Amino acid sequence: MNHIVRNTVIVVLALLLQQCTYSQSSTPPKLNTMDTSKKTNNPAYSHTEKGSVNLTDEQWKKILPADVYEVARNKGTERAWTSPLENLHEVGTYYCAVCGNPLFQSDTKFESGCGWPSFYKPISKSSIIYAADNSYGMERTEVMCGRCKSHLGHVFNDGPPPTHLRYCINGVVLDFEKAKEAEKNYKADKQ
Repeated sequence: MNHIVRNTVIVVLALLLQQCTYSQSSTPPKLNTMDTSKKTNNPAYSHTEKGSVNLTDEQWKKILPADVYEVARNKGTERAWTSPLENLHEVGTYYCAVCGNPLFQSDTKFESGCGWPSFYKPISKSSIIYAADNSYGMERTEVMCGRCKSHLGHVFNDGPPPTHLRYCINGVVLDFEKAKEAEKNYKADKQ
């Protein structure tokens, strides 16, 4: 009887954890305080460069804020519902906070209810790379930045049409830049 109860508890816990949650710390992460428009202390950061970025962990540790480093380089996870990007509804582009690689357009973002920014399609096939992740007894697909190979989150098959995918991404490893044309039109409408 004890085996049945123990196995039931294990199965329930595994199902609860499968939705994106793992390796969360008990203290909320600090917001990324880097200047996202210049990133002058990060020579790898660029919105236009396409070449691979290959730095050592020591080099990344020197140029990334601790919260970004923990998720991007140690495959950590920020606490659910702590990212200001979770409820952002502006028009623009989401970039890798580590190297500046364009990852997602705002029109592919949707409310998934999982506690992290969710998207149904990356900007291009080369902006994201994939790897099997069998950690914590689960079968998942990890997504990483196609330029710097930083951990972003995971992709699941429970998203909306047309792709039916849900890219569940840690907000701390995303930078957002508002679309210039949308901002110009918004300001014109306010005058």
